[in-house]
Amino acid sequence: MYALSLVFDPERTGTRSAAYTWLDPKLAGGIIRIRISESGDTRELVKKNNQWFILHNGRDYPARALRVEDFIGILTKRAAYPLRSSSPSSHQRLGLTEDTAAAITVYGTNTPARGQAELPLLDLLAGYEDNTGREIYLRRRGQNEVRSGDSSIISYIAGSHNFWYNLRLIPESENGGLDADDVQRLTVYGSEDTQPQVFSRWNREWSLSGLTIANPDIIKIDAYVRSILNTEGDDFDDSIDSEDSLFNYSRIVLELGDGSVRTIRLSQPDETGRCFAAVDGCEYVYSLSGWAAQRLFRTAADFEK
Repeated sequence: MYALSLVFDPERTGTRSAAYTWLDPKLAGGIIRIRISESGDTRELVKKNNQWFILHNGRDYPARALRVEDFIGILTKRAAYPLRSSSPSSHQRLGLTEDTAAAITVYGTNTPARGQAELPLLDLLAGYEDNTGREIYLRRRGQNEVRSGDSSIISYIAGSHNFWYNLRLIPESENGGLDADDVQRLTVYGSEDTQPQVFSRWNREWSLSGLTIANPDIIKIDAYVRSILNTEGDDFDDSIDSEDSLFNYSRIVLELGDGSVRTIRLSQPDETGRCFAAVDGCEYVYSLSGWAAQRLFRTAADFEK
């Protein structure tokens, strides 16, 4: 009898089946679209030319690649997803009916190198959290089997469009694709009536013009350049065209080692310091908080040792 109890004990059954994954990791590179539906709202992530975007109000906005990759990592990671039920009668109680569950649908190709047409790779339903709040109930659509797993997936399911936005003015800096070492010259035009500040790289040093510094601190200059590359807005703004003349108030020009040039154009700040920013060659308009905008402009004293 004891031997039989080991075979049929539900806790041991859960332990035996804990090493589980929802999606074969080999398919991760072929994922090209993810749809998340929750509480009547839908967020859709799409991959185009190896870049992730999120669809909102009929437009594609840059998405945080690292955040999307982390989400895919959760779906493809082999982890503890113990079996909790195989009965359809449990779905209502666990929040896993079609009407109550959130849905994650992943599309892609099963042979990404061949560029096959889009096909569904995973259709996952997410229900209620368990009593501890540390796990959430999950099941594949069309299957009765219920498993539980780490509730950290909830933040991705419940995240708004803003949660997924890559709001960096220079999006490539998100994953370390651009850093201070890639900038050969930085020119800062504070406004039309001020002399520009010019930082020119010479090997690992900087030469300066437009500001007088007795003893420049190279580390502080590098940190300043890096802060510009990493500057983020707090939202996109669809009410203003990126070519509007209001962006002629000030600008920052980054000349990179590969010969490309990135120009950030800014509007005049309002009474709180908030302003709008546009980047040449980009259709998006970013809203910048007062503190984020203020960090873009420095005085000579900020670079003294």
